[in-house]
Amino acid sequence: MRPLAERLRPQTIDDYIGQRHLVGEGAVIRRMIEQKRISSFILWGPPGVGKTTLANIIANTLDVPFFTLSAVTSGVKDVRETIEKAKNSRFFGQNSPILFIDEIHRFSKSQQDSLLGAVEQGVITLIGATTENPSFEIIRPLLSRCQVYVLKSLEKEDLLTLLQSALQKDLILKEKKIEFQSTTALLRYAGGDARKLLNILELVVESSSAKQTSDNVDTPLTITDQMVTEALQQNPLAYDKDGEMHYDIISAFIKSIRGSDPDAAVYYLARMIEGGEDPLFIARRLVISASEDIGLANPNALLLANAAFDAVNKIGLPEGRIPLAEATIYLATSAKSNSAYQAINSALQYVGESGNLPVPLHLRNAPTKLMAELGYAKDYKYAHDYEGNFVRQQFLPDEAQGQRFWYAQDNPQETKLQERQHRLWKEEKP
Repeated sequence: MRPLAERLRPQTIDDYIGQRHLVGEGAVIRRMIEQKRISSFILWGPPGVGKTTLANIIANTLDVPFFTLSAVTSGVKDVRETIEKAKNSRFFGQNSPILFIDEIHRFSKSQQDSLLGAVEQGVITLIGATTENPSFEIIRPLLSRCQVYVLKSLEKEDLLTLLQSALQKDLILKEKKIEFQSTTALLRYAGGDARKLLNILELVVESSSAKQTSDNVDTPLTITDQMVTEALQQNPLAYDKDGEMHYDIISAFIKSIRGSDPDAAVYYLARMIEGGEDPLFIARRLVISASEDIGLANPNALLLANAAFDAVNKIGLPEGRIPLAEATIYLATSAKSNSAYQAINSALQYVGESGNLPVPLHLRNAPTKLMAELGYAKDYKYAHDYEGNFVRQQFLPDEAQGQRFWYAQDNPQETKLQERQHRLWKEEKP
């Protein structure tokens, strides 16, 4: 027997639930379907919100050849063969065949490159579905040829409509005479995912039906929150370590550290750990945050973040949660500075604009007699030969003299560094 989610998959745009900003009256995708003229686009959204269903509806509505590929199982050869089939199936005056690629973010760069020509020349109309941010996973040339439409997690009203539709339209559920005492647990565990909602409903109905006897088979089945919780026997958090939620949670985690809120930071850390995130991924982000957001205001932050990474690498979870929490709280409560981050960005921008400026001769090595005769290393002053291990001399190329990249920020550590720089360089390093 087919799963409930498959039995209820909508076949027309009018049966489609949710995403009214795309398929409601006058919305962009509805207009394309009604006009039967589809341009290439990518559907981006979390699992279970109707990306594949929408592609199937377009296939059922438009009178054009429709091809599908799964990025999980298809290679470059499959893409090229499918494009060739599409090219041969098009009739004069007909719209381009549609190629639907599920999980397009899993395609490699070479696989995505193989689509470019066909999309650009109109051989195919591409519809891609992805749970990942297209900006990160889709190559720029392909992305520039496709519109990106964002699908949202289903709202409470959408999920309730879906539940009622299931009870009214599915022949198997209609026989059960199902009633809901409460839908709170169903909606909470579904987390805006239509497929997950229907899977949970089906699981609860099957487990409850098994307990019924032939004597009370005509009694309505009343679904309660307790029945849902017992049937699941777990707490499936709305965290997809392979999807968009992965980026949302880690973003909130880092911004909470940057914003000096240890409670929020630990909360998002717990979300990631409970959701099954790779602990080394979290540890790597702590190392980055220690350099980018704390930096010279507290150099010990980088040491502690690195120590946490090593500890997690050695001991793993569940004990690894403790050094992760320790580093998270330390970074969140530490003084903040991004002066090193800004300095390297500023220097990179200058290098990109100025090109390869010649290194001053006195700073160059002179391993050969010829190089020494040409002035390499001549008049270089060895800092340790001078009082205080410092002597003033030129280090930047001639054309870059006077350029500043690092500016101290207002914290005790950098104030000391800045005072030393002023003492050494005086007016040359304002």
